[in-house]
Amino acid sequence: MTSTMASSKAVILIGGPAKGTRMRPLSLDIPKPLFPIAGRAIIWHSIQAASKLEGLNEVILIGFYDDAVLAPFVRAASQDFPNLSIRYMREYQSLGTAGGLYHFRDSILKGNPDQIFVLHADIACSFPLEQLKAFHDKHRGVGTVMGVKVPRETAHKFGCIVIDPETQQARHYVEKPESFISDTINGGVYLFDRTIFDEIRLAMEEKVKRNADDPTLPQDDQLRLEQDVIAPLADSKKLYVYQALSPWVQIKSAASAIPANSLVLASYGKTNPFLLRRRSPTIIAESRAAVKSKSSKTIKAEIIEPCFIDETAEVDPTAKIGPNVSIGAGVKIGYGCRVKESIILDNTVLDKNSCVLYAIVSEDCKLGPWSRVEGSPFDGDKQSIAILAKDVSVLKEVHVRSCIVLPSKILSKNAACEVLL
Repeated sequence: MTSTMASSKAVILIGGPAKGTRMRPLSLDIPKPLFPIAGRAIIWHSIQAASKLEGLNEVILIGFYDDAVLAPFVRAASQDFPNLSIRYMREYQSLGTAGGLYHFRDSILKGNPDQIFVLHADIACSFPLEQLKAFHDKHRGVGTVMGVKVPRETAHKFGCIVIDPETQQARHYVEKPESFISDTINGGVYLFDRTIFDEIRLAMEEKVKRNADDPTLPQDDQLRLEQDVIAPLADSKKLYVYQALSPWVQIKSAASAIPANSLVLASYGKTNPFLLRRRSPTIIAESRAAVKSKSSKTIKAEIIEPCFIDETAEVDPTAKIGPNVSIGAGVKIGYGCRVKESIILDNTVLDKNSCVLYAIVSEDCKLGPWSRVEGSPFDGDKQSIAILAKDVSVLKEVHVRSCIVLPSKILSKNAACEVLL
């Protein structure tokens, strides 16, 4: 009874314009949490996962972007998920991931939710929230964190958790340790009892005490969820770990958007049928090979699944698209074009026989005939993708390989492995 009737809310931590610098130059024009992965903003996928939970009817976004930046997204998401109340709460300054939670605690606790899901905005996964809740309801801890297994050699880049193998209780937590302690990392998804705010208050008091005792420590108003709250919870045996087995990607850099896009696209059939029905109904039928032309006739192009193609995009029937491609609204893809493992944003034009491989092409770009924008395949945790920022033109027969190109550039000659300012 408890597992199905307990009320809950979800909080998504989205940061602000000072964050997401590794997403540049893409984040110069599109805030990182609104960058489209598989046809929808990164945070849309988190909200969709929350919308499926029984007893959850409110999602709160916390960050320090201007209200006007988030308002259009909140309006659109509220229409997509009419069962949810979706609100954005702006911090007066960057308070840190735990500081923002505590600052808005009265709003979060309004209505007396029994539990609070907390999700970081910069992850792509299957969001096993129901399984996380079922696991959480069986133990007596304050919180549960979603754990993810990663290769031993990359674990130090994340928050690492030492787990009791019998109880799944966290014994120790270290954010980005200097030496190996565990290959189970913090997946950025939590479920807390409402007593988490008592723990955050204790962490704030402890930080004030430390700063008073040692004035040489950095003095700031930020309280970090992982280092200041999660680590003490693990030490005091109040934290448990639900180990997720499905794929997981953290979207820290622009390059990581490509594997994140592939991950979400692969899950469409099971977890995102709503998105496919809503955005590209003509692509589902007949192996997604039907797209609408300007004349509204149905034409055939070779589409290798999985792909997302916005219903307003125009794709020439001689083009070949996929796998793992997302194409935004108003995009025009011409005769003989090839697009693979890439994200192409709104209103971009690919002229005849142009090619986009392992690349992100932002809004309003133009690729001339026989031009080529190409990165390299994902290898371990490294990927040298090609990135065109907004309003970039690549002229006829120009080859751009593994370059990062800033906005409003005209490329008239070949370039490789450069940052083009």
